[in-house]
Amino acid sequence: MLKIHQLFFLNTLALFIGTLVIASVIGYYTLKGMIIEDNINHLKRTIELVATKANQSATTDHYAKSIHNQTDYRTTIFDTNGQVIAESSIDKRTVDSDHNRIEIMHSSIEPYGVSVRYSKTFDEDYIFVAKQVPFAGDIVILRLGISLKSVMGYFYQLWVKLAATFLFFVIIALLTAYNISKKAQYDIAQITHYLHEISAKNYMAVLKPEHFREFLQITLLLKNLVKKLRNRDKQKRKYTARLRLINKQQNDILSAISHEFKNPVAAIVGYTETLEEDGNLNLAIREKFLGKIHSNAMKISHMLDRLALSVKLENNDFSIKPTTFDLDALCRDVTSTLQGKYPLRIINYEGHPKEVYADRTMIDLVITNLIDNAIKYSENEVILKLTEHTIEIIDKGIGIAPNELELITSKFYRVQKNSWDNSMGLGLAIVSYILKLHHSQLTITSILGEGSAFTFSIDPLHSTPISSHRP
Repeated sequence: MLKIHQLFFLNTLALFIGTLVIASVIGYYTLKGMIIEDNINHLKRTIELVATKANQSATTDHYAKSIHNQTDYRTTIFDTNGQVIAESSIDKRTVDSDHNRIEIMHSSIEPYGVSVRYSKTFDEDYIFVAKQVPFAGDIVILRLGISLKSVMGYFYQLWVKLAATFLFFVIIALLTAYNISKKAQYDIAQITHYLHEISAKNYMAVLKPEHFREFLQITLLLKNLVKKLRNRDKQKRKYTARLRLINKQQNDILSAISHEFKNPVAAIVGYTETLEEDGNLNLAIREKFLGKIHSNAMKISHMLDRLALSVKLENNDFSIKPTTFDLDALCRDVTSTLQGKYPLRIINYEGHPKEVYADRTMIDLVITNLIDNAIKYSENEVILKLTEHTIEIIDKGIGIAPNELELITSKFYRVQKNSWDNSMGLGLAIVSYILKLHHSQLTITSILGEGSAFTFSIDPLHSTPISSHRP
């Protein structure tokens, strides 16, 4: 059986090697696709530019040679039947006329014909872009081509540099992990010796870890626990159960917050390091990375806002601001917003106009949380139904086990313990708090494997006014 420090080092090694392989494969195909797409766009812009100068050439041969001299691209001109009438790089008579070339076919029905394929003429892969342009009163097909080999040469240089940089940091991280592992090994050996002394009832044994003071704290706690156990054996079960409950709650909170913040923080760090390390990064990629950084920062901000709101609600440090509004209009707005957020999902709304007196923003948050929750735990349509007395959100998802129905509105509780969706398990807890402020409560009915229904009531306008503070 492996020791702790060995497990730590081997797991770290496996993690970094796996990360390197996955990142290399993803980076390879992503960068390759981006570079090819960038060259296709460049060929399109070039065609648009040279097409405006078509009337400056007397013949198509002169026109093709002129474009080739200016751009260094292979230039070929076809008539609308696919016959080659001009070629910049070789004798046009050696080029087979073929109307079935992909880019030629597409240029007749689309603004541009694009293909990345093998060229029999030059015996290598090419990127081709073709477009119909006017020339001397006729319509001809102007095609520009660039060797894929020449394009990929720049790509391979960039990819090798990125891979080398990543590998360098992996090596540094592994060396650091190894060093930490050795230090942990030493301190663990000290703790092991100390525990043997304690088992021999040598309570005067001294332990001074050289690297991790946390190990000393653990040892002192163990020693204090042994002393207490001698005098309080009768209270052992009760104390242990209470201690485990506290530790579990703390671990649940820390695990939820830590896990949900880990992904956006890692993304921000990754994109920031890339921007710092590569000063010559393409402007479009730089803007994309900055957008990703902003998006992940906003995600963290939203999670903090939700956490802060749940704390305020739980501590009675929050007041609502009720107004008169049409609940039907609010439901339609929420449905439209979430349909835009989840374009591949179906959200159906059934309802009729209904004036209510409540905090519109908070009710918006309640309905949004419930629909968002239904979408995450089901793959079929979600139904929002407004009746005379209730609002109901119905899904056909995984359902909820009977023993979990009373727990799912607790903070940080999740039905799927291994599913992380950036909610931190606060959604239904916030919903319950807000509904209490409106003298209402959430009713949940569910059949495991068939779906769930979340129902609450908001009384019409003529009902008793809402208190501005939680009772």
